[in-house]
Amino acid sequence: MLPELGWMPRLAAGLLALALVVLLVVRAARKDQREYRRFRRYRSTARRQAMMRRWLLESLVVFGGSSAVLLVLVHPVIAPLLAATQALPPIAWLRDALAGGPGAALLLGALIGVALLTLLGARSARRDGGIVMVGDIAALLPRNRPELGWGAALSVNAGVVEESLFRLALPALLVVVTGEPISAFVLAALLFGALHAYQGWVGVVATTVVGLLFTALYVVSGSIGLAMLVHALFDLRTLVVIPMAVYCVHEVPGTVLFPRPLAVRPPPAQAEGEADASAAAGADSGA
Repeated sequence: MLPELGWMPRLAAGLLALALVVLLVVRAARKDQREYRRFRRYRSTARRQAMMRRWLLESLVVFGGSSAVLLVLVHPVIAPLLAATQALPPIAWLRDALAGGPGAALLLGALIGVALLTLLGARSARRDGGIVMVGDIAALLPRNRPELGWGAALSVNAGVVEESLFRLALPALLVVVTGEPISAFVLAALLFGALHAYQGWVGVVATTVVGLLFTALYVVSGSIGLAMLVHALFDLRTLVVIPMAVYCVHEVPGTVLFPRPLAVRPPPAQAEGEADASAAAGADSGA
């Protein structure tokens, strides 16, 4: 049961939530989009890595710092909010249906399914010349071994600090204002999606849906650690596994100061055939 609060705590929570939302939305609409447009033009890996390092530090400060402050302020609300949400009839029914073995089997099956789809998608992408991106994220994909390290760091950091803020701290703050759990979680997920505006409207829609799935995972399982883990794995799939499996960026050393934009390498036999054809064409033109 959510605690009953007077109008003063609700007003204070509303003002704090409004200030945080305005800060994050303005930052996403101006600073993030401007930096990403600049990042897309970078060819130097040194400049790309510097920007990745900057994004990592800023995420730790902005998202990590915001969640830490909010958790101190709203920690008495977190457990009652989760309990009240889990007590709602549809969610209670789903939790009962998935309790014990069925839930673990479903989660394991989903992870295996994602892994298989990733492998099949990688094979298809190597055959067809690349992967289909959901949203404007192609520039984010690492292009050499050092950038893979930053991609991994960004993925793990996002799993921890973004779940702490958007699934744990912010809903607890918003429920003080709304007095109703579902709206608090949904509003937090909508803000999570809006902050990906640099990816275009397709990216905003996709990340909003993903955010709602992470919310459902947290609410049904009751474990924020599980949501953090799945979020980190999801981002690692995009920023580490796909660049390695499809574009072989782990074979590009950091000494290559200006790595080429991502492109799928043809199989050795195909590459030799293309080389022979090019040599024959050159000989014909010389004759």
